[in-house]
Amino acid sequence: MAVSKTENIWLDGRFIPWDEAKVHLLTHTLHYGLGVFEGVRSYTGPDGNGAVFRLAEHVERLYQSAHIVELAIPFEPSEIEQAILETLRVNRLSEGYIRPLVFLGDGAMGLLPTDNPVRVAVVVWPWGSYLGEENLERGIRAKVSSYTRHHPNVSMTKSKTCGDYVNSIMAKREVTRLGYDEAILLDTNGFVAEGSGENIFIVRKGVLKTPPIAAVLEGITRDSVIQIARDKGIEVVEQSFTRDELYRADEIFLTGTAAEVTPIREVDDRKIGEGKRGPITTTIQSTYFDAVQGKASKYDSWLTRL
Repeated sequence: MAVSKTENIWLDGRFIPWDEAKVHLLTHTLHYGLGVFEGVRSYTGPDGNGAVFRLAEHVERLYQSAHIVELAIPFEPSEIEQAILETLRVNRLSEGYIRPLVFLGDGAMGLLPTDNPVRVAVVVWPWGSYLGEENLERGIRAKVSSYTRHHPNVSMTKSKTCGDYVNSIMAKREVTRLGYDEAILLDTNGFVAEGSGENIFIVRKGVLKTPPIAAVLEGITRDSVIQIARDKGIEVVEQSFTRDELYRADEIFLTGTAAEVTPIREVDDRKIGEGKRGPITTTIQSTYFDAVQGKASKYDSWLTRL
């Protein structure tokens, strides 16, 4: 999905016009992938004003990711939170996607950067549904990829590390080239892990199941969906499951900041349930959108208003 240019980007503590926000070709992260990022969204509420969804949790995860890969962010978390809010304001954007990025600048090359500066950017732009607006209702076609999710002893899987997403790109390219919308990755033990950039849930006999947190990225939308489901009285089980359990699920959906709550209607050419968005998915999706759009007072604590 193409990015719609906005006016200003926050870079290292100041605003720079979009077309002037540039880095040197020897920027270390460009060569070696050592950087971390977040995906955050702001939504317009009923009053026409914007609110950022679970801002503090996203910034906290950004710092946790940086800590895992030994990057010292040269700003306090409160400064990054304010930078996100101000970047939306200066671009007059009440609803959109937000990309905080922490990366190593130019200086030393090679695999042991020494005094390269740690740089921080915040970019915002208007962005619709990642997997297609119509697919929020119709559902998508997914395929289990031949690429495996990173093993926790090979890569730091609790960090949203830039370079780790090459694996996801390859999986996504593989399945979309074959005509599918999204990839599903298994872990190194053969259990279902997640999508190329989303957590995954299945419904069977009224029970909502998702892989355990030890096996996946600690998704903030995932956590929100679990809370919503439990508030609705839906049983939630965090448990490993196999590929063939996907096939016999009554419903499947993906969650993520970009994907939001997107149903899957087919996996590996097998129809899931009735081949359309199911009732539990519909309930959770509806409540989720009410929450992010400020229409459900129960979840107001998740919103930071502009």
